[in-house]
Amino acid sequence: MKVIFISPAADIRRNPFYRFGGNVYGHKNNITGPLILGHILKNSGCDVECYEELYADPDYSKMSDADVVCIYTMTCNVKRAYEIADFFRNEMKKRVLIGGMHATSMPEEALCHADQVIVGEAENVIEDVIYGKIKDKIVYATPPQNLDEIPFPDYTLLKTPTKAANVMTSRGCPFACNFCTTSRMFHPYRKRTPDNVIEELKIYKKAGFKYVNFEDDNFTADKKRAKEILRKMIDNDVVFKETFFFGRTDMANDEELLDLLSRAHLRRTLIGIESLNQDSLDYVNKKQSIEDIKRCGEKLSKYKIKMIASIVLGLDYDGIEDIDKTVQFCKDINAYQLQPAVLTPYPGTPVFEQFEKEGRMLTKEWEYYDMTNVVFKPAKISPADLQCEFFKAAKNFYSFSGAMKTFKTFGFDAGMRRLGFWFFTRFGVPYFNHSSEKNNGNLFYRLKHGF
Repeated sequence: MKVIFISPAADIRRNPFYRFGGNVYGHKNNITGPLILGHILKNSGCDVECYEELYADPDYSKMSDADVVCIYTMTCNVKRAYEIADFFRNEMKKRVLIGGMHATSMPEEALCHADQVIVGEAENVIEDVIYGKIKDKIVYATPPQNLDEIPFPDYTLLKTPTKAANVMTSRGCPFACNFCTTSRMFHPYRKRTPDNVIEELKIYKKAGFKYVNFEDDNFTADKKRAKEILRKMIDNDVVFKETFFFGRTDMANDEELLDLLSRAHLRRTLIGIESLNQDSLDYVNKKQSIEDIKRCGEKLSKYKIKMIASIVLGLDYDGIEDIDKTVQFCKDINAYQLQPAVLTPYPGTPVFEQFEKEGRMLTKEWEYYDMTNVVFKPAKISPADLQCEFFKAAKNFYSFSGAMKTFKTFGFDAGMRRLGFWFFTRFGVPYFNHSSEKNNGNLFYRLKHGF
């Protein structure tokens, strides 16, 4: 039996300009779920191929030999996912399965485009669904409890480009910010043993990967375990050129951890600063203080760990002055990158339920749910002003002088990436101003002139 896994990309993310910008932001990588599920099916005797649309355009018309097509959904790519599913079902007459985060939150919607929908983590059910032993239209999967028993992602199945290997050393998060989707799908919080993680990293080292991304929601949530993994990486010579990870401000309280992170080359991290307004931090259930944020910035700089400062724009307690203050703070602490994210009410999250109840949703055109577009009515800012603030935040953070400083502090590669950000962010505000006056039904026009 031949099974194909597809991770779609929204229309805008498949254009050459966006793909080039993605290379500036980081290294090509892929969603791990299909490679894990594909490995399970390969072990059971299936012929498996995996495709990631973000970096290439697969020719689906040449996949007539597939028996089953499995499509992974996130909210921002689900429109494209449904297009692909409809093509394979209606034109190619193939059996289609849909899973992933959006399908987990909206299974009935997804079922309109699939033969079966898998809700949740699929490792325990994928074989039985593929081989027809489970015939339910909507399959509710129980999450695997022992993550060490799950096969590693099999990169030999991937038919599209990749430069970095993605690793999940845990699933879920002990925290539950009210806008977060992953802590709802990957629940409860579970961890792999350090030895199991090292065995996976050895495979990627042997395969020649230079870059790794730890895709845990919070790699340093269990600091004792994180330090054990880092020591074993150093002792077993599975240190890569650079490893990215998601962290929290509380890592700054452990100098031993910071030292190990730096020595193991985990030197690029995304930290959720979100806002400098304590009311906003409490609103999203962040469980961190402004002092935590300041201390983290100082400590990461000391250990030469590059911080990607993630901030959320449009929180109910934040006005334009709060956004400007937070962006300036990120500059002051010498953050390596800024990731401004428009608050996005994803299905299945408390903020989605709140905005639905309050009648504040502007659109459910899912392709706009990508953290760069305003899809709701903010409490203290107009929708159009918030959209403009997104582009202004990036423009104000990335300066030519900041790029030159990055060359000096972090080297040539980091400096060139920062220079690329400076160049690209010059066009955001003019693009918004132009689009918001062009009456062709685009989102920016509607944000400014009304829905």
